[in-house]
Amino acid sequence: MANNNPQEGQLQIELRPEKAGGVYSNLAILSHSKTEFVLDFVAALPGLPKAQVESRVIMAPEHAKRLLLALQDNVGKYENQFGAIQLGAPAQQGGGTATPFGVPGGQA
Repeated sequence: MANNNPQEGQLQIELRPEKAGGVYSNLAILSHSKTEFVLDFVAALPGLPKAQVESRVIMAPEHAKRLLLALQDNVGKYENQFGAIQLGAPAQQGGGTATPFGVPGGQA
């Protein structure tokens, strides 16, 4: 999906067909060091004894903050259009991690 008429100095981004379908994730595990953030996107499915990490993204702290701001902006736009996103009790009680299907927290 390349842009055939790029503007001067504009970054071209290619989305290859094998990546276009994306990966399903209903759980994200975040960790960090002084120099990087690691985001593991997991598919935890009912009836399966193990959850698979479907994708891992490693980024610099500056990019992680840009991602945070972009997510905040997009969630705000989504909620303005479709209404508030309701979170489960653990997330509403202080930002705890919500796990799907009653999976115990911290057992990734």
